[in-house]
Amino acid sequence: MMLMKLRKFIANQQKVSRLHINHMCSCRTRVILKGLLSRVFLGRNYTSLPENDVKSLRSIINPPMSKIRNIGIMAHIDAGKTTTTERILYYSGYTRSLGDVDDGDTVTDFMAQERERGITIQSAAVTFDWKGYRVNLIDTPGHVDFTLEVERCLRVLDGAVAVFDASAGVEAQTLTVWRQADKYRVPRICFINKMDKTGASFNYAIDSIREKLKTKPLLLQLPIGEAKSFKGLVDVVTMEKVIWNTVSNSDGGKHFVREPLTEQNDSELLKEAKEARNALIEQVADLDDEFADLVLGEFIENFDLLPAEKLHPAIRRVTVTQKAVPVLCGSALKNKGVQPLLDAITMYLPSPDERNDEFLQWYKEDLCALAFKVLHDKQRGPLVFMRIYSGTMKPQSAVHNINGNCTERISRLLLPFADQHIEIPSLTAGNIALTVGLKQTSTGDTIVSSKASALAAARRAGRNEGKIHRKNMETGSLLLAGVEIPEPVFFCTIEPPSVAKQPELDRALNCLQREDPSLKVRLDPDSGQTILCGMGELHIEIINDRIKREYGVETFLGPLQIAYRETILNSGRATDTLDRTLGEKRHLVTVELEVRPCTREKSEITPVIDYAENIREELLQEFQEAIENGIHSAYLQGPLLGFPIQDVAVTLCSLTLHPGTSTTMVSACVSRCVQKALKKADKQVLEPLMNLEVTVTSDYLSAVLADLAQRRGSIQEIQSRQDNKVVIGSVPLAEMMGYSTVLRTLSSGTATFALELSNYQAMNLQDQNALLSRRSGLA
Repeated sequence: MMLMKLRKFIANQQKVSRLHINHMCSCRTRVILKGLLSRVFLGRNYTSLPENDVKSLRSIINPPMSKIRNIGIMAHIDAGKTTTTERILYYSGYTRSLGDVDDGDTVTDFMAQERERGITIQSAAVTFDWKGYRVNLIDTPGHVDFTLEVERCLRVLDGAVAVFDASAGVEAQTLTVWRQADKYRVPRICFINKMDKTGASFNYAIDSIREKLKTKPLLLQLPIGEAKSFKGLVDVVTMEKVIWNTVSNSDGGKHFVREPLTEQNDSELLKEAKEARNALIEQVADLDDEFADLVLGEFIENFDLLPAEKLHPAIRRVTVTQKAVPVLCGSALKNKGVQPLLDAITMYLPSPDERNDEFLQWYKEDLCALAFKVLHDKQRGPLVFMRIYSGTMKPQSAVHNINGNCTERISRLLLPFADQHIEIPSLTAGNIALTVGLKQTSTGDTIVSSKASALAAARRAGRNEGKIHRKNMETGSLLLAGVEIPEPVFFCTIEPPSVAKQPELDRALNCLQREDPSLKVRLDPDSGQTILCGMGELHIEIINDRIKREYGVETFLGPLQIAYRETILNSGRATDTLDRTLGEKRHLVTVELEVRPCTREKSEITPVIDYAENIREELLQEFQEAIENGIHSAYLQGPLLGFPIQDVAVTLCSLTLHPGTSTTMVSACVSRCVQKALKKADKQVLEPLMNLEVTVTSDYLSAVLADLAQRRGSIQEIQSRQDNKVVIGSVPLAEMMGYSTVLRTLSSGTATFALELSNYQAMNLQDQNALLSRRSGLA
């Protein structure tokens, strides 16, 4: 075959000079060699390959909404999300070869930092088709520092695939992403990956899903062998075995054999599969009344007679209603089980029109979309990812941003394929698009066709036309609900190499903040330094690296510090008067207020504000916003260390104003008075407490426990996971700086750990005094 291709090539190139041929071959060799460099940031062109080799992105089908699937791949770090995505793209025909995370040549991990570290840092969207269905897939990160990426993607997805390591089952970050999917009511499919791995156990993984995630797994497949003996799977629904060629894997797992189980050849497998199928039918019948009536009416005597065509729709109904989760298995790395997973995605996960979004009734056929992610491109500027809920989006059209109350123009509309994009003329509801030209739009903004469209929707919702402003709108009716941005727990100073580079650094930080809402940047009022606030050590490290590579600014980071908070233990009362004369106008305001501790279900840094009965109604109407701005301003800087205040309620007792006093003066006086009242109360520092999960072998367990005891750690339980021990506990974040290096040393590189913010807890007096001494430079 290769010889024939070579002859054809030579025949077609007879008119080309020998020198030109040599030059072409030389270039081709260089391209191949460059493709082998795993640590270089390379974009691959998936649309220019031969038609018979790889599908063009322009050939992606536009089916009706019922045949669209918007799904995400979510899991704990290193469970195999990106590898699974890579196989999905290969089998659907959109890549020529299989990429590998270790080689740094996967489609969705295209950032230089992702390829170097072998982890996913930012979510990447790809679009492909599979057996008449159009699938918009987002590969999400597994590291806890980038959990916001998962949250904002789940907000716009209709279904998800949860990937599990067969040797570990449910892990720390698995619980986090599962809770996030629960929050947005996203139906899920479970994929037990790495069935070929040493220590893989299908039953253990199923038990951990049932016990830790508190859900009902529906076993649609059974593995044939485990660990090294894993060679295929049994389809419990159709009673067939699916076998991949284990001798030669030259086709990348594209070809496999699907054949019915027989008593003659597979007696043990058949018996096991029958038991699993009967259990599956009973499970589904318990959860779906329609299916229960069918089984009791026609197939009560013999479940074997129940056809797969009757079972599929019932499984779909219980999946969409989230009463249970289908479970499949395979090994993405060894190219087994991915095609049946794709079939399950199209068969069981919901289409966009099956998700009940109440707000759509107000927009009818008008455009309504949610901006869920922003990227910055050096040539194109801001690229905004949109999930279209209704209507059609077209380039060169004006759209209205309800949140920002502004109108912008979409210059181009793109179809995303990781870092490769193609221009498209329009995109209909139910899809995910990439827009160019929206300079004001941020994550969580609602986009409609025009301001008139928003007004019409307001009228349909029975609202006054004048209340379209963001502040007065109810979430879920006209505004699409955005995502909650977590508060950062780490911060450090960041400085450019010279004052001349400061504008470039500011521009880079502005762009990165727009891309990543969990990154916060503020200016220290005392020192004038720029403060970078992030979700963890890795998060800040990646941001600093991106500033250097993408924006060309060599920055200097100060030492990482913990984002503490402050509160009070008892009430404090204060009075303050501000008297200023500006020009010929006198501004006089006297404020009396009280601060007191308050307990809430969820600790927040937003204040609870009450007003005494003697405060006049007309006074509040005019100055309430100014009063609350002053209180919010005082909340940002506590009296002990200057950290934000938490769990404190403020009661305004009295307010006296001279006629003509400005709102700015009222805000300033209220803020100063709150600070005075806080200083009179007994103060307390709160430190971030982290949930910790350490996976370690029994040999090193005692050393790890002894080290955690020195770090003020509290051990809740020690579980067994196959041959390993899992230590679950909590520990103050301040004690975990550099823990990864210490843990590698203690366990000879065999242990892993995961951290997640639990809450803020009060420090004991001794630790608090030590912290105050360090911060004041006395220790």
